[in-house]
Amino acid sequence: MSQPHRKAVLNLYKTLLFLGRDWPQGYDLFRKRLNKVFLRNSEESDPDKIAMMIKHGQFVTKEIEALYKLKKYRAMKRRYYDDN
Repeated sequence: MSQPHRKAVLNLYKTLLFLGRDWPQGYDLFRKRLNKVFLRNSEESDPDKIAMMIKHGQFVTKEIEALYKLKKYRAMKRRYYDDN
């Protein structure tokens, strides 16, 4: 892996680990799966494919953040606008 991609991959990994703290099935499961995915692709040397995988990882990061925001919104809505 080239140096410019290395920094982006490490930042993506750290960001995903940070987001995994609130994962519904637990942090340990999230961390194991994340580690497995990154190890499986660690031998990739094509810069275009690495850039594509980084973009996909950033998309996944945004999706996880959106899910957490939706979860917070639903919890607040239940708290303040309970129909009972």
